[in-house]
Amino acid sequence: MENGDNHGGEPSYLNADQTETEIQKKTTMESEAMAKGLSSTLATIIQEFDSKAQQTFASQDQLSAALDRLTRELDKLLEDAPLPFIMQHAAKITAVRKRVLSLNSVLKNVQRRLDNIDRILTLGAPHQNQHDKTSTEHSGLQ
Repeated sequence: MENGDNHGGEPSYLNADQTETEIQKKTTMESEAMAKGLSSTLATIIQEFDSKAQQTFASQDQLSAALDRLTRELDKLLEDAPLPFIMQHAAKITAVRKRVLSLNSVLKNVQRRLDNIDRILTLGAPHQNQHDKTSTEHSGLQ
């Protein structure tokens, strides 16, 4: 039997359409596997970042509460003894408190944006899978 011949004596050639279909299926499976891997990796990174952001918010809230308490105590102290030295430090603490509150506001805005991105990605994943399924059906790959 010569190369390329099948048992009936006819040459066996791969059907070009079958080969193309197999390549498309393999490419689609590889793309889906890569997308799932990337999605999993990004989800892990986002969860880690979200955890760190939550810890930062908690820390910022604790710092803000401590600064509020300190400001109240300084206000009491200033009522009793308005010394220039105390007033300078009170002004510094008040400035720090304002900066912390501003930073806390920025962090909350960042968290809201990240939550929106996460929600979009989470909602987009089923939609994307449905889109992939539809385009696969239209292309004849099932």
